[in-house]
Amino acid sequence: MHLVKLCVGVSSIEQLERWRTEECARRRAVGEPEVIVHVTRMFPTKQTEIESGGSLYWVINGSIQCRSEIISLERVQGEDGIKRCAIVMAPEVIRTAPSPKRPFQGWRYLKPEDAPRDLSGPGEGGEDLPDDLRAKLMELGAW
Repeated sequence: MHLVKLCVGVSSIEQLERWRTEECARRRAVGEPEVIVHVTRMFPTKQTEIESGGSLYWVINGSIQCRSEIISLERVQGEDGIKRCAIVMAPEVIRTAPSPKRPFQGWRYLKPEDAPRDLSGPGEGGEDLPDDLRAKLMELGAW
């Protein structure tokens, strides 16, 4: 089982990759594990299924464009006393075939059979194209 979530504040896969590189460098400098942690309000009830090989699929500019392998889901409590879910992920960003996705709040489950396939090589899926051209081609149904 996977999760899918909007990648708020990120306009490209490259921007997400840069942020992750910076975050891993920051964590390395203070002796923390080089993982990415994303905190969200709701805790998935399908924890075991997700931790058994699930990924977080990121929606960027209206389509699923990449994923991050989930290492674990941890219960955390914020300074405000509200319980949340920390999604701990591997730092690598794995590009996927673009898959249109309408806006939504929070995260949603994504069944493995509904998940877009990973891209295997450069140029596949148009990631070497300018973002605006790639978005237009997706809109027209090229992928």
